[in-house]
This record gives sequence, C-alpha cells and structure tokens, in this order.
Amino acid sequence: MSRQNRRRNRLLLTVALVSVIATPLAALDDDTSVAVGPQYDTTHVYVDVASVDRFVSSFTATFGGVSTKQVVATVTPTPSSTSSQLIKTPVGAVSLFGFKTPVPFPFGSERTGYLVKDLDSAVQAARRAGAAVIVDSFPDPIGRDAIIQWPGGVNMQLYWHTSAPSYPSLATVPENRVYVSKDMADTFVRDFVAFSHGKIIADVSDAPGTDIGRDAAEVYRRIQIESNFGKMTVLVTDGHLPYPFGLETTGYEVEDLGKTLEKATASGANVLVKPFNAYRQKAAIIEFPGGYIAEIHAPVIE
Repeated sequence: MSRQNRRRNRLLLTVALVSVIATPLAALDDDTSVAVGPQYDTTHVYVDVASVDRFVSSFTATFGGVSTKQVVATVTPTPSSTSSQLIKTPVGAVSLFGFKTPVPFPFGSERTGYLVKDLDSAVQAARRAGAAVIVDSFPDPIGRDAIIQWPGGVNMQLYWHTSAPSYPSLATVPENRVYVSKDMADTFVRDFVAFSHGKIIADVSDAPGTDIGRDAAEVYRRIQIESNFGKMTVLVTDGHLPYPFGLETTGYEVEDLGKTLEKATASGANVLVKPFNAYRQKAAIIEFPGGYIAEIHAPVIE
C-alpha cells in the first residue's frame, strides 16, 4: 500500500471515530429501534410507605420538577398493592413505589423502566439480543410491562402505555450506572448495544480506581454507551467495592454540584461520599430519605 493510501485510510478512520463520538442522542434513533426517548426512561425506586412523601419532597427540592398525583394500584402480575407516582425532573425521572403488601419476586430488582414503541416487538428484540425474559408481559392500569435480564444479572423493565405520553426533553440525560464482572462485561455490552441500537462512545481499560472508591493506583474498565434509551456507564470491576459504590443505579448531571448538595442535605438527604474527582467531572454520592442511593456529578471544563 502506498504512503498516500495509508495516509488517506488513517484520515478516514479518524473522521469515522469523530463522527461516532459526536453523534447526539436524538440522532441515534432509527425506524427499527424500539426505544422512544431518554425522557421516558425512569429509575425504579422502592421505599417504605412511611418514606414516600419525604422522598418526593427531598428529590424535587434537590433537582426541581414535580410529581404526578399518587395513586394506589397493582403494578405486578400477581396480587399486590403499592402507592405509585412519577417524579419528573429536568435531570431524569423516577418511578416511585411504596408497597403496602410484600413485594412479589423479582420486583424491586429491576433498575429502570424503558418505554418502548411496542412491547411485543421489544421483548422479541431483547430475546434475540441475548436477554432472558424473567417476567412475561402483563397488563398494568395504564399499559403493559415485562422484565428482562441481561448477562451479568442486569434487570430492566420494559413498558408500553395505552395512551402515548408526551414529555419535554431533559436538560441533561442521566446515566444508567451498571456494575458488571470482568467475565460478563463484553457479553453484556455486545447484547445491550445490539438491542438498543446504541454506540460505544468510550472504552477505557485503565480508568482510575478513585472513580469507584478505590486507590488512585488501582484501575478498572469503564465503558460508555449512548442510545435513544439514554446514557449508560458500564463499570467493570473485580467486585471489591467499598460502600456505597455499586448501589447507585443512576448518575444525575447537574450544573453546580455544590449547590445541588446543599439543596439535598437541606431537604433531608445524606452525603455518603463527599465530592471527588472522576472522569471529566466532579461527583458525589448521596442517600435520599427512604434509602435511595444516587450519584450526582457536574462536568469539569478542561
């Protein structure tokens, strides 16, 4: 191969990589994707009944936003009763449950709810991509649901509404923080990317251990994925995680971390991990009333 051809090929590869990294979330959608949009994806939060109102007050005081009217319903395929409400904020949504009865298995283990265009098509796509359906589709008061499990034990709920919702775009898209083992990381990423029609934005094999509460000299692997479901950060570790790392299922991006933490603590949340330097951001981990643990971060301009 001539020097000119080699130079041209390197240029084409560079352009392709830049194009992938710069692709906005909205542009990742296509006609075959089952995803609707990141503003419709919620973190599932289960708290005891006595903590429901305190959680809502603290979460909205911290991030802004509003909650829908609380209802009591059965949201499982077997008999149960829970309070249920949707909390919409500029940085991400939460589906909040306060069960009045014991929680049927495996509910409570699903980290997120992803709105899909068609539930049957989404379940079929998940199976083809390598997921197991651990709760077959069932009706709920406003639509249908199913729970799937990805390699590595990552549970997610897929849902569909009878009447299509319409929510404004988020100010910032939260990241789904998934901790997986080294043994299952590549399989999980391959399968989820196939299902979500997403793109791997970064794959860093030597991310600093301080990101996950470890010593700076230690490293772990961090993979970032974007799709029309939103952002996902896959943290590949040996499982030696100091508390509370690994318990935070969602990371919320805010403009000012210090002011956000002030709002959080003033409204009843506790700071579990004080602000620390992470990849291109300053981050902290807090616990809201009721026990929900979340990561909060603000970008650092380099």
